[in-house]
Amino acid sequence: MKTILYFLSLVLLTTLVVSCTPEPKPIAYGQANCAHCNMTVADNRYGAELVNDKGKLYFFDSAECLMAYVNEQPEQGEQAAFLLVTDYTNPNELISAKDAHFLQAKALPSPMGMYITAIADKAAATKMQQEVGGRLLTWNEAVKAVQNNERPE
Repeated sequence: MKTILYFLSLVLLTTLVVSCTPEPKPIAYGQANCAHCNMTVADNRYGAELVNDKGKLYFFDSAECLMAYVNEQPEQGEQAAFLLVTDYTNPNELISAKDAHFLQAKALPSPMGMYITAIADKAAATKMQQEVGGRLLTWNEAVKAVQNNERPE
């Protein structure tokens, strides 16, 4: 009997540990609301996601909403298990925000009007910049641009 109780306790403990492991989930476009501005997350080229250290998911309608959120609540960004943005060149694919390349260009209007587009591949981002203009930014530069409300002219 003790062996069965020990085994069941071990299974329950393992299940609890595994179920609490933070991991990203696909964004439910058209159903999820932005944690920053409360708009419906609708455009699958611009969505973003924060997964906190406890596994709670926060969805955003754009990279700039995620950036504004971490500007306003820096501890959320610092303690996040995942900061993710959608790769514009591959809609619905979430990539690490800190590894993404951000193109801020007037020709690419994003949902919140900061004209910030995330792209996974640096060569693709550079090519797009050559085609539409604008400036390439790192995660930290883009966060600062949002903080300073910098928009292209």
